[in-house]
Amino acid sequence: MELASKAINMVNRLINNNTFIDIFLVGSFVALGVRSMNQQNLIEALEVEREALITTNKSIKKSMWDWKQQLYADASSPDTAIVPLSRLKAIYGEVVSVPSDADAEKTEKASSKLLI
Repeated sequence: MELASKAINMVNRLINNNTFIDIFLVGSFVALGVRSMNQQNLIEALEVEREALITTNKSIKKSMWDWKQQLYADASSPDTAIVPLSRLKAIYGEVVSVPSDADAEKTEKASSKLLI
């Protein structure tokens, strides 16, 4: 019991001592400053990495575009075409398919059944 009361008295003296409070506040400020500096360095490194990734993505997109144009050019010449140009455009989604008359009749029948 005596040991506990001595510890409580020591804590009360430390709490009431302005020097201890000042040291604690300065230490907290320094710790927050170091943490902020580390975060700022991390942000700068991530920004540099982001710029590098953007440049790489642009070059990859350009390469893919060039390859696609070369593929279309190869497919448009009849003597070297392995896959027809219309099939390539369908694969890339550049051809809009026009519905046939049979598809239109099926759609009309389905809609008329819904109305009944």
